[in-house]
Amino acid sequence: MNHQFLKVISMLIIIVFGDTVSTVEACSSSDMEALMSFKRGIQIDTSGRIEKWVGKNCCKWEGIVCENATFRVKEINLPGFISNDEGLFQTQMVGLISPSIVFLTSLQVIDLGGLIGLSGTIPLNIGNHLKNLQKLYLYGNNLTGSIPENIGELKNLQELALHENKLSGSIPLTVGSLKNLKSLLLYSNQFSGKIPHSIKNLKLLVELDVHDNALTGGIPHRVSEMQVLQKLDLSNNLLTGKVPSSLTNLTTISVLYLDTNYLEGVISFPSRPGEMSCLAFLRLNNNHLAGNIPSNFGYLVSLQRVSLSNNKLEGTLPSTLGDLVSLTELYISENFLSGQIPKSIGQLSQLIMLNISRNLIEGPLPQEMSSLQNLQTLDLSFNHLNRSSIPKWIANVPSLSRIYLADCGIKGRIPDFLQTTISPIQELDLSVNLLNGSIPSWIGRLNQLYMLNLSRNTISSYIPNSFRNLHDLSVLDFHSNRLIGSISLIFDIGQSIFGGSLKFVDLSDNKFSRGIEKIGLRGQCDIQFLNLSHNLLKGKIPNGIGRMNSINKLDLSFNKLGFNLPEVMGNLTSLEVLKLQKNQLNGNIPIGFLRLIKLKELNLSYNLLEGKIPEGKPLIDFPKSCYFGNKGLCGKPLSPCKP
Repeated sequence: MNHQFLKVISMLIIIVFGDTVSTVEACSSSDMEALMSFKRGIQIDTSGRIEKWVGKNCCKWEGIVCENATFRVKEINLPGFISNDEGLFQTQMVGLISPSIVFLTSLQVIDLGGLIGLSGTIPLNIGNHLKNLQKLYLYGNNLTGSIPENIGELKNLQELALHENKLSGSIPLTVGSLKNLKSLLLYSNQFSGKIPHSIKNLKLLVELDVHDNALTGGIPHRVSEMQVLQKLDLSNNLLTGKVPSSLTNLTTISVLYLDTNYLEGVISFPSRPGEMSCLAFLRLNNNHLAGNIPSNFGYLVSLQRVSLSNNKLEGTLPSTLGDLVSLTELYISENFLSGQIPKSIGQLSQLIMLNISRNLIEGPLPQEMSSLQNLQTLDLSFNHLNRSSIPKWIANVPSLSRIYLADCGIKGRIPDFLQTTISPIQELDLSVNLLNGSIPSWIGRLNQLYMLNLSRNTISSYIPNSFRNLHDLSVLDFHSNRLIGSISLIFDIGQSIFGGSLKFVDLSDNKFSRGIEKIGLRGQCDIQFLNLSHNLLKGKIPNGIGRMNSINKLDLSFNKLGFNLPEVMGNLTSLEVLKLQKNQLNGNIPIGFLRLIKLKELNLSYNLLEGKIPEGKPLIDFPKSCYFGNKGLCGKPLSPCKP
C-alpha cells in the first residue's frame, strides 16, 4: 500500500513540477535573454552556429558551456578558426558585439577571436559584472573604441587577447590590477600614450606583446620586476629613451623584441655571465642605438636569432661573437661597424644566415668562415672589402646557396668555380663591382637560380643561349652594363608547370637592339616589373604585351621604337607606371588607355603621337609635361583640338 502511495506521489510531482524542472535545466532566463540579445546583433555567421541557437536549453547550443550544478553559462566558445576533418578554416561573423554579454555573470571564458567582421566596442561595464572571467579573446576583429577603465576589476583574468583590432586610446593604468594575468596581447591596434608603469605589478605575466601600435615615452624601468616574463614585444611603436639596463633582471626572458622604435644609447646588457641566460630571440634593429657591440654580448649563450641592423653602431666586431654557439641568424647590416670580421665567426657551426652588409668592414675575409657548414645565406654587400676576386672557399661551403657580394670591389670575369659550388646557387648578387668580360654560358646550368643581379658592372656580351634553361628565375637585373644583341632569350625562358617564373626584369641602360617582338609571346607573362629603357631597341611594341596582365611598371623609354601604340595595352589594368618617352611612336593614343585606372605615372613625351588625347580619367589628370614633344597631340590637358 505504502509503495503504491509513493508511486502516485512521485507521478504527481512530475506532473506538477516537471515543467519547472525542465526550465531550470534549460538555463536561467537572464542568461537566455543575454544570449538572444547577442544573437540579434549578428547579421551574418558563415559557420551557421548562431542559427542553431533555438529552444530553451541553451546549455546544449553550439559554443555554449554551462555549469553542471547551476546551469549558468560559463563559456562562450565561438572562435573564428574551426577545425574539422578537412583541416583548419576561418569563419566570419558580421555584426555588433552586444553589451548585454556582461549579464552572463558566471562567464569564465569568452572566445570570439578571429571572426573578422565582429565590430562595436568592448562592453563598458565588463569589469563590473564578469568577476569570474578568466579568459577574454576578442582578437582578430573590427572592434573600435578604448579599453574600459574598469578592466582592472577582472581580478581572475589570466589571458587577455585584444590584438588585431582597431582599438585606440591609452592602455589604462588599471591593467596593473590584473594580478593573475599571464598573457597580455594588445598588438596591431592604434593604442597611443605611454606604457603604464603599473605593468610592473603583473608578477605572473609570461607574455606581453604590444607591437604595431603608436605607444610613446620610454620603456618602464620596473618592467624587470616581472620575473616570470618569457616574451616581451614592444616593437614597431614610437618609443624613445634608452634600453633599461634593468632588463638583465628578466631571468626567464626568451624573446625580446624592441625593434623599430626611436631608442638610443648603448647596448648595456648583459653585464655578467649568467644574465638573461634563456634569451634566444633578440631584435634591436631600426633604432638609433650607438656605441660598440659590447664584448659581454658573448654571454648570451642561448641566442639563436639576433638583429642589430639599421642603427648607429660602430667599432669592431667583438671576437666573443664566436661564443654564441647556438646562433642561427645574425643581422648587423646598416651600421658603421669597421675592422675585419673576427676569425671566431667560424665557430658558429649552427649559423644559417649572416648579414653584415652596408657597413665599413674591411678585408681580407677570414679563411675560418669556410667552416660554417650550415651557412645558407651570406651578405657582405656594400662594405670596404676591396677584394680583387671572390674567395674560392665560398664554393666549398656545403650549404651556401644565397651569395650577396655587391660593391665589394671585385674585378675581372665572373669566376668559373661558381658553377661547381657544393650547394646549388639560388640567389647571386655581384652588382656594383668591376666585372668585365662576358656572361658565362655555364650560368644556364644553375637550374635552381631564383635571383641574378649583375647590374652596374662593365660586362659586354650577348645573353647566352643557355639562359633558356633557367626555369626558376624570378628576379633578373642586368641594368647598366654594355650588353648587346637580342633580349628575346629572356622571354624564351622555359615555363615551369606553374607558368612563367619571371617577376622582375631590368635590362635598362645597355646596348640591346633586338627582340622586342618576343614580349608576351611565350610563357613569361607574369612579369610585374619590366624596364628596357635606355637601349637601342627598334620595331613595334608587340600585341603580345596585352597578355602581361600582372605588370605594374613598364618602362620602354629612350629607345628607337616606332609605329602605333597597340590597343591591347588597355588590357594592362594592373599598370601603375608607364614610361614610353623619347621613342618614335606615332598615331593616336588608344582609347583603351582609359581602362588603365590604376595608372599613377605616365610619360608619352617626345614621340610622334597625334590626334586628340582620349578624354577621361586617368589621362586628363596627368600634367602637360607627360605629353610634351608630340606636335600633333591636342585635348586636355594640352590645348583644345582645332575644329
